[in-house]
Amino acid sequence: MTIGKMTALAFGLVGGFVLGVWTGPHLVQRADRAESAVHQTVVVPDADHPRDAALEAKQARAARAAAARTAAAAAAARTARVNVDVDAPALQERLKPVLNRGANMALAAEGFRSAEQFATVAHASRNTEVPFVLLKHRVLNEGKSVAEAIRESKPAVDAGVEANLALAQAQSDLVAIGG
Repeated sequence: MTIGKMTALAFGLVGGFVLGVWTGPHLVQRADRAESAVHQTVVVPDADHPRDAALEAKQARAARAAAARTAAAAAAARTARVNVDVDAPALQERLKPVLNRGANMALAAEGFRSAEQFATVAHASRNTEVPFVLLKHRVLNEGKSVAEAIRESKPAVDAGVEANLALAQAQSDLVAIGG
């Protein structure tokens, strides 16, 4: 092998290495984006095959859980109302773990008509993982109910059940600090 061929081979190997180092991160990032763009495959049961018992059991458990949440919320709604001020330190101390760490509680409570409304929006935010500020804006500024605000933010969630659950949790907080 001549010196010229060896030099060409060395430049080829070095060039291939440099090209790999240069394009590698771009290919990896593209692969990450492609994986996140893949949607979950849904299997539609065939009419000839009996439905999967595990799937039916899971759906039944979900329906029972939703019914239990609705019943708990309805029971809590029937309880006596407790009158607590939105600026009450006990309420703000109780809701501090519900909101994000480091939240300014006075600013968070600003604008709410009642402590129950404030606590309901805070619990709905935590339960549905919708930002508190977004729910607060939709409830206070746009005049929507908590269920409507949740439905707009997360259409896949059963907004009525989540709003009732948040209301029950809020009323539980108010009862705990009010008496």
